[in-house]
Amino acid sequence: MLTIIADIVNIPVDDPIAFTFFTGYMAMLASSVFFFAERSSVDGKWRLSLLVSGLITGIAAVHYYYMRDYYLATGENPTALRYIDWTLTVPLMCVEFYLLTKAAGAKMSLLWKLIIASVWMLVTGYYGEAFTDGSSGHSVLWGVLSTLGYVYILYTAWFGEVAQLASQSGNATVVRGVRILAWFVLVGWAIYPIGYMCMPGGWLNTGLGWSSANVDLFYNIADAINKIGFGLVVYSVAVSSSNK
Repeated sequence: MLTIIADIVNIPVDDPIAFTFFTGYMAMLASSVFFFAERSSVDGKWRLSLLVSGLITGIAAVHYYYMRDYYLATGENPTALRYIDWTLTVPLMCVEFYLLTKAAGAKMSLLWKLIIASVWMLVTGYYGEAFTDGSSGHSVLWGVLSTLGYVYILYTAWFGEVAQLASQSGNATVVRGVRILAWFVLVGWAIYPIGYMCMPGGWLNTGLGWSSANVDLFYNIADAINKIGFGLVVYSVAVSSSNK
């Protein structure tokens, strides 16, 4: 037992993946505390948005707490834990689009379409990553299916219902916030396919020799950028609108 505990708490100085697991955990936890604490400083209509931001980073912090120990104890990718985290947090990130445009007339149908698209993206991605057994063709197929959900969310944020509602809101702060979140979806979420293609059978694995060890590094960096960044954008919108 003492040996296992020693292995868990020991962070190799030359292991950037272990470093990002610990950094990600602390960053998510601190962000969650910040968003919850700041709810009282904004108008009532924005408090639910900050609550969702705090839940996103809070749920991620709990999963990172377990993922960091799993990685240090086994040296393996915590695929199941990571997708459990994403299945909870990514739909909540889509909820932020709905909350930002609700005042402009966003309907529950928009919320459900975004949630369904995000769940589809994650379920197909998990199957492709966890059950392909290194088959390149199989992983590509499920990767393409997963990308369909991503493209739908991307289109909705940039040109579809979310973008149109933000424009109709007449609130420049909301328009700017939605556009920044759309950039997160375009650039930040694009990091995840890079990690996906590093797994056995993936294009970067077979073409460039990038191993599955790169998967967690890409995923950890993407999680910190996207989840904390999403919350900070929502916080900025809430503060600016409240001050006005």
